[in-house]
Amino acid sequence: MPRKKRKEYRLLQGNEAVAEAAIMGGVRFFAGYPITPATEIAEILSDKLPEVGGKFIQMEDEIGSIAAVIGASLGGVKSLTATSGPGFSLKQENLGFAAIAEVPLVLVNVMRGGPSTGLPTSPAQGDVMQARWGTHGDHPIIVLSPSSVKDAFDLTIKAINLSEKYRNPVILLMDEVIAHMRARVALPDESKITRIDRIKPNMPPEWYVPYENNITGVPAMASFGEGYRYHVTGLVHDEKGFPTSKPKEVEDFLSRLFRKIERGYREICMIKYHQMDDAEYAIITYGSVTLSALSALPALREKGVKVGILELKTLWPFPRFAVEKVLPNIKGFLVPEMNIGQIYREVVRVTGGRAEVKKFSKINGEMITPQEIVKAMKGVV
Repeated sequence: MPRKKRKEYRLLQGNEAVAEAAIMGGVRFFAGYPITPATEIAEILSDKLPEVGGKFIQMEDEIGSIAAVIGASLGGVKSLTATSGPGFSLKQENLGFAAIAEVPLVLVNVMRGGPSTGLPTSPAQGDVMQARWGTHGDHPIIVLSPSSVKDAFDLTIKAINLSEKYRNPVILLMDEVIAHMRARVALPDESKITRIDRIKPNMPPEWYVPYENNITGVPAMASFGEGYRYHVTGLVHDEKGFPTSKPKEVEDFLSRLFRKIERGYREICMIKYHQMDDAEYAIITYGSVTLSALSALPALREKGVKVGILELKTLWPFPRFAVEKVLPNIKGFLVPEMNIGQIYREVVRVTGGRAEVKKFSKINGEMITPQEIVKAMKGVV
C-alpha cells in the first residue's frame, strides 16, 4: 500500500493564517492601510500577492482602501481589505455601498480596545454591534468570528466563498488575541480547497438584467470589461440598476437583499457544541474567549456542574436556532465577552425569559481567563 502522505505543519500567527487563506481562497487584490493589530495581514500580502499575479495597494486611508476593493471586485477580482476599529469606522459608508450594490468583498476587522483610538495593542470584542449595524439603513451582512488560528484560516476561506455566492460583503471579526497568537496548524493542500465563484450571466449582453429578482435572490454578476454594460449606484435601484423611488420597486429590492441571506441561513450560520449532550448550563462564546471557556470546562465538570459550550463561529445573522435547540434543557446561560454585553443582548432576546442569562464583561484591555469564567459560573448555577 502507498504510504499516507504526512501532514505538513506550520507555526502560524492568526493574521498570517488569514493572509495564507486569502491567497489559497483566490483573493488577488488587496487595498489597505497599516493599523495595529491588523498590519501583518497587509505586510504578508504585499509580498505574496505579486507572486501569484495579484495586486497589492497601500492606500492613503481606510476610505480609499474599501473603495479600491469595491472597484477591483466589480472588475471580477476576488478582493479583501483588513483593518482595526478606527479604520472599521471609516469604512462604514462604503460598506453600505457594497451592500446595496451587491459587491462581493471580505473585510477583516481585528478588534482592539475603543472607542476612538482606544487601546491599540489590547484585545477587545467591542465591534460586534458595529459589524451588524455600523453602516446606516436596513442591510444584510454576514459576520464570522474565529476562535483559533486554524479557525482564522478556515473562516477566511469561508468568508471569501460566502461573499461570492451571495454577492454580499462578509466581515471577518477577529480579536487581537487570535490575530497575534501562534499555533501549530496543518494547512490543506491548495488543490483540495473548495472555491466558489460568483454566478456569471449566460445570456447575451442585451438580455442581461443585472439586479434580477430571481428565486434565489442572487442575480448573476458580470464583470466590468466583459461586454456587459450596467449601472452601479448607491441609490435604491430597479432590476436594471437605475435609481427608483417607486414604493413597489423599493420594497421588492430591499426584500430581495434580505431574502438571499435568509435562504442561506443554515449554511451561513456555523456553530460548534462542546459537551452539550447532558448539559444543564451553557456558556455561549466566540473569539478568543472560547479558548478560556474550553480550559475552564474540565474544572467546572469536576465540581459537578453539568455545563457545555455553545461556540459561535457566525455572529450575524445571529444563529438563534442553536440557542433554541438547547434551550429546553438549559437552566442558565453565561455569556462572557470583552465588551459590555453585545451578544448577551441577543441571547436574552432569543431566550425570551425562558432561562436565566448572565453576562460576564471585561473591558480593561485584558483577556478573560479560565479562572474568571469558573468564578462567573457561580452566579449562574
